[in-house]
Amino acid sequence: MTSFTHFNEQGHAKMVDITEKSDTVRIATARTSVRVNKEIYEKIKDRTVQKGDVLAVAQVAGVMAAKKTAELIPMCHPLMLKGVDIQFEWQINDQHYELIILATIKTKGSTGVEMEALTAASICALTVYDMCKALDKGMVIGPTYLVEKIGGKSGHYRYQEK
Repeated sequence: MTSFTHFNEQGHAKMVDITEKSDTVRIATARTSVRVNKEIYEKIKDRTVQKGDVLAVAQVAGVMAAKKTAELIPMCHPLMLKGVDIQFEWQINDQHYELIILATIKTKGSTGVEMEALTAASICALTVYDMCKALDKGMVIGPTYLVEKIGGKSGHYRYQEK
């Protein structure tokens, strides 16, 4: 059982020891989306949702989530993040209004920031849902996935449709 890095000699979960790993620049970008109806799209765009500026609040929520990832996911290492960038883009086609959320996280350290990027994107989407659920509970979140990861022992990763 000792060949698995997340298990100790007794077979119990452990946080991986990264003390011998080199500090390198690590960057990860995650993507998710929220599909909304036309009314929600227009209210978000016009900043007329009763709870406030949806994208501004979601952006702050995403930054906060990235910083708290280690508190939410048991085996994640607490990291000193160097940058968090949340971007929004609308894709509209055939009466579908989809808010694309991209979360890019950067650090210089001995472990990657994939989980921080995925957490930030997910919490952004959940915040949009929370702020708009009074208008329509039928919003759809996802898919959520890692778009790209740069740095570290495993090198460069870029998502490819299968």
